[in-house]
Amino acid sequence: MPHAITLLPDEQLAPMVARYEAAVRARRRHTFIVIAVILACTVLAGWMGEVKLSVLFANSGRLTTYFWNILPSLHWATLGTDLAEWFWNLDGWLKLLLDTLLIAYLGTLLGGIGAFLLCFLASANLVKSPLIRLAARRFLEFCRTVPELVFALLFVVAFGLGAMPGVLALAIHTMGSLGKLFAEVVENIDMNPVEGATASGASWTQMVRFAVVPQVLSNFASYGLLRFEINVREASIMGFVGAGGIGQDLVEAIRKFYYSDVSAILLLIIATVMIIDLVTERVRHALIGWDGRR
Repeated sequence: MPHAITLLPDEQLAPMVARYEAAVRARRRHTFIVIAVILACTVLAGWMGEVKLSVLFANSGRLTTYFWNILPSLHWATLGTDLAEWFWNLDGWLKLLLDTLLIAYLGTLLGGIGAFLLCFLASANLVKSPLIRLAARRFLEFCRTVPELVFALLFVVAFGLGAMPGVLALAIHTMGSLGKLFAEVVENIDMNPVEGATASGASWTQMVRFAVVPQVLSNFASYGLLRFEINVREASIMGFVGAGGIGQDLVEAIRKFYYSDVSAILLLIIATVMIIDLVTERVRHALIGWDGRR
């Protein structure tokens, strides 16, 4: 069946077209203003930070030269011998990698426990007292604002060299970062179970246990695994300040210009992080039900 299309008279259509064109011009004007502001801020930031493109381009070759220098000399005829010489300290590096993984695991576990305990106090939909929320949020902000390396330096001074400063530094920063993410998850829950538990006479702790935790547990675990991936990378450089792990051998190789050792250690770190990322990605997707929605 043919459909008739109603055409408006020109005297009615002209104002509508004019308003549409005015709206398009206003949108383009706003876009141009935003782009101009971003460019101006970029130029200003580069000028204030003394970022000189001429210096960058003039010295960019040094970076490629360094990466070329750390590559080992491998020959097909003597490949086995060359690889054995390249990874001459494989056993020792694997032990240090294990230390790095343990540092990341303990830091994530301790920080996750602290974040779990504090996130409910920082959630506006569960805690009505502004003072309690303010104290919890500011404490979490302090924990995640100070870089892990700064915490590690402080703990190395206090407790000496070793893995303990690295674990404490990662735990504090993890608590601050996960606490914020956990609190945002809690603030987006369905409040009907919370209201039902409160109406039935449940205490605040019971309400959190039975009405809130079941809704957020999968997201908490997903964020915790993601943070573990990050902490593995962070723990790899904790050795730069003497906080244990493979980073200590890496910085020593860099300072002493042991080029082949630098590339070997970097390759081991990259391979380890890639494997962990792949494994935890699948676990996270399973926890949040992502695979079932594909």
